[in-house]
Amino acid sequence: MKKFNIRKVLDGLKEASSSTPTVQVGPQENHLIPESLQSEHFQLCKTVRHGFPYQPSAMAFDPVQKILAIGTQRGALRIFGCPGVECYCQHESGAAVIQLQFLINEGALVSALADDSVHLWNLRQKRPAVLHSLKFNRERITFCHLPFQSKWLYIGTERGNVHIVNVESFMLSGYVIMWNKAIELSSKAHPGPVVHISDNPMDEGKLIIGFESGIVVLWDLKSKKADYRYTYDEAIHSVAWHHEGKQFICSHSDGTLTIWNVRGQGKPIQTITPHGKQPKDGKKPEPCKPILKVEYKTTRNGEPFIILSGGLSFDTVGRLPCLTVMHGKSTAVLEMDYPIVDFLTLCETPYPNDFQEPYAVVVLLEKDLVVIDLAQNGYPIFENPYPLTIHESPVTCCEYFADCPVDLIPALYSAGSRQKRQGYSKREWPISGGNWGQGTQSYPEIIITGHADGTVKFWDASAIMLQVLYKLKTAKVFDRSRSKEEKGSAEVSDEDPFAIQILAWCPESRMLCVAGVSANLLIYRFSKLEVTTEVVQLLEVRLQCELNDSDSPDGGGGEQTSGHPTPRASPQTSGPPSHPSTSSNNSDSGNIPCLKVRNAPLKQSPGYQVDLVVQLVWVSGEPSQQITSLALNSSYGLVVFGNSNGLAVVDYMQKTVVLNLGTVELYGCNDPYQRQPRSPRKTRQPSGGLCDINEGSATSEDRCKSPTSDRDNSFSRSRSSSVTSIDKDSKEAISSFHFCETYARKGDSILTPCLFVGTSLGTVLCLAVTMPPAGEQRQLQPVIIAPAGMLVRLKGSVLRMSFLDSSGSHFPPAYEPWFEPNITTDGEERVRKRRPVSVSPSTSQDLSESQYVVVCSEKQAKVMSLPSQTCIYKHSITETSFILRADVVHMSQGPCVACFCANGHIMTLSLPGLRPLMDVNYLPLTDMRIARTFCFSNLGQAMYMCSPTEIQRITYSQEVCENLQEMLGELFTPVETPEAPNRGFFKGLFGGGAQSLDREELFGEVSAGKASRTLAQHIPGPGGIEGMKGAASGVVGELARARIALDERGQKLGELEDRTAAMMGSADSFSKHAHEMMLKCKDKKWYQF
Repeated sequence: MKKFNIRKVLDGLKEASSSTPTVQVGPQENHLIPESLQSEHFQLCKTVRHGFPYQPSAMAFDPVQKILAIGTQRGALRIFGCPGVECYCQHESGAAVIQLQFLINEGALVSALADDSVHLWNLRQKRPAVLHSLKFNRERITFCHLPFQSKWLYIGTERGNVHIVNVESFMLSGYVIMWNKAIELSSKAHPGPVVHISDNPMDEGKLIIGFESGIVVLWDLKSKKADYRYTYDEAIHSVAWHHEGKQFICSHSDGTLTIWNVRGQGKPIQTITPHGKQPKDGKKPEPCKPILKVEYKTTRNGEPFIILSGGLSFDTVGRLPCLTVMHGKSTAVLEMDYPIVDFLTLCETPYPNDFQEPYAVVVLLEKDLVVIDLAQNGYPIFENPYPLTIHESPVTCCEYFADCPVDLIPALYSAGSRQKRQGYSKREWPISGGNWGQGTQSYPEIIITGHADGTVKFWDASAIMLQVLYKLKTAKVFDRSRSKEEKGSAEVSDEDPFAIQILAWCPESRMLCVAGVSANLLIYRFSKLEVTTEVVQLLEVRLQCELNDSDSPDGGGGEQTSGHPTPRASPQTSGPPSHPSTSSNNSDSGNIPCLKVRNAPLKQSPGYQVDLVVQLVWVSGEPSQQITSLALNSSYGLVVFGNSNGLAVVDYMQKTVVLNLGTVELYGCNDPYQRQPRSPRKTRQPSGGLCDINEGSATSEDRCKSPTSDRDNSFSRSRSSSVTSIDKDSKEAISSFHFCETYARKGDSILTPCLFVGTSLGTVLCLAVTMPPAGEQRQLQPVIIAPAGMLVRLKGSVLRMSFLDSSGSHFPPAYEPWFEPNITTDGEERVRKRRPVSVSPSTSQDLSESQYVVVCSEKQAKVMSLPSQTCIYKHSITETSFILRADVVHMSQGPCVACFCANGHIMTLSLPGLRPLMDVNYLPLTDMRIARTFCFSNLGQAMYMCSPTEIQRITYSQEVCENLQEMLGELFTPVETPEAPNRGFFKGLFGGGAQSLDREELFGEVSAGKASRTLAQHIPGPGGIEGMKGAASGVVGELARARIALDERGQKLGELEDRTAAMMGSADSFSKHAHEMMLKCKDKKWYQF
């Protein structure tokens, strides 16, 4: 076997999986199938990140560009513009962002990090990049301030010093404000770290410096000395100016605000305790929690706004975090759902020396972003248009569907629009900067997320946007109050009993099947009409592993299963069946489901409406095993699910259990593990060479019997303890399913509906499905499922099965188109349509194969030809690791297998030849969240949850990578800076047009000297050329860069040409004027001039 693999690697030869002569024929025939996918069609790169920034730590807003930046504790930057324009970038060090400052209307952003580095980001390109970095070696950064329209950045440190950085060159100035010069000489104590720096709005030569201990200093930059010092006996958290520059306000650790006159020494002119109880005897109010931040904003026609976070009294235990808005005599306390990280007041003007006219407050919470409208009474919040609610309840599973039916997104949006909350602000969302990308990608994409509280969310993910379409609450089907007896052992998650475990969705028929963590299954139909369901229909199923006396004590015993279909109303009766109670002759005392289905009528809004609930019940006090695999087929009207004990097939049209089997019973007499025979059972009919384990062949009368009456004689199994070591080591669970219309048995010439079952031990088995005729008979006659034998065995658990037609094209399962389920005309029968099958079955068995089945396990992939059931291609994907997710996906050039490996590799294989096309070491598996949520979709799309709150989308298609630059939105748009206010006679020392010159004079090398070389290290950044960050490795990336460089060069040459033309024009006009002058003066004498 090894030599075949070596030859395949060295020579690219396709070898057979066994030495039988019939298999040798396969590859020769198959060379006739051309594979259009080549390695150059693949390239891996990140596309976009959605969701709330995980663990946010800082925020900034550009009031002219109207864009918002959020930094996180992991060093990430998220920049938001108008809905649909958002961007993600990452600091290489991964250190926490402690502060952000925009260069207002310049298309640049300064970030300060916890590792004492400062970075300048260029936002004038679609993928922002670092232009410069500065790493402090001896001092820790605590605060930064960049005045509007200034190129000098003030940096305060833990030692109490203030350094000045030129943001153009990112070099330190020799001008330093030392802490010991700032405080009074008589002061013996260190004032603590710098917590605030800002310049006087009316006099840029005066800088206010706040120290943690409670000292505030007004520093004169020109005379290099302190003008005034203001001392308070409580620690300072923040400082804010009145726009006239005559007063400032400080917030303190005891919950007080102090207002100071700039020229007033000694005491503050006013002390306010916003949340303190005022004692009657005139004493100081009781201390409160610290006010972490205060902002002081003025209005032209009214009282100023004082906005603060924190400061609540200590007796408010358990109270939610609050933002307080003080406006004149009114004080509004706005409760938040999560702790406040930061807040910013949005104002009409970027100039600090003008009336501020605040209109909104952006509040950054630990897990949410809230924008409050200050212009409307009651301060309503704006409706947030960004997809920041992914984590509203923790995500437990995801599915990604690219290239969906075009009518699906409008239908889901229409149903979801009825779910929107009321009471939002009527005004436009204030963060409105940037422009959408010009991408041409037009196919619909949908992401579905399942959550811990039982909700399922549908998201429109078309192009590179994300918008919630519809939200389904599955917990509404169940009673929320559960008695203590029903809770059972600790194996049931009491915290999240409704959590979604797996989803199966058919986009064409809109059928949805959801498996919950409490071993329950819900089947939903989509309807545009509201309906009230009197009683939710319920099926109870018992899938269990029962140990008999002869079983081995280690628990590796045989699987005991029994169907437990509920007696139900016939299809013709209008009333749905009532809830079943466990039969009185049932010997098991604990036959209970984990969740109780509600008895009351259920009002179901337009959208997804529950059609059937299937529950695995507890047996003998043992909880049922969680569902591990799930599939549905709308053409057959069947849902199949499996766990570590076995599988069950449910006919959701007739509301019955069609088949209920233990894993071992799937094999019949052909058990590969040579397990001991069972005690005899009554068989209803013989099956060629296989023990019949088909419950579906029973008549409907049999199926309606109480399951326990049938149990002893038909499902009882004894098990010998002499089982093989394989069986003892690992219990075989059902790992995957696939419905398809194919050849059920070797040598068949007719296509029949089949269900393929993959197990955790690498076996693929086929079950033949006999469907009743369409129309009325579909509701009356039973679906019959019979085992058709084992198809193939692979190493590792089977992850994915799929089919190709004779030309090598992807062959999707049959489906039924969506119809409105709540309208039925009397007497009219709906003929169920099946999707036409594209292959015509051969009538005689000859050498030409008609179909290929692709099977991918944790370790390898195989392609089998049908109906001969020979393995024609085999590829070992990984020896040392294992595959977490595998999907057969359709690219624009053809199908391929896409795999995500536990060692972080993303791979693609051609079909049917299984040639490796791409293998990229993308990311190591850092947590189980990535493994649980990673999924591939068609046309080169993939996604995973990169944090508890964010979805990362990636592409493995070279075509998408090429178009990505066009699809990304523009963060920076050319906007005129508003006119400066008329400052009249109150121009400051550095006022007027000479601001930059004066600062240059003060901080430049000529007057200030050079900074200490050991203090900080300058690191030039990689940013600059548009698109460089987005391009991944490979020739295409290089070509793209070269093309962009040429474009830039051409642009510069064009500009140069324009300038040259302008100069030539002015030279021409000068020569004309000179000539006219010469003619005028030619005949004049010198004394006539």
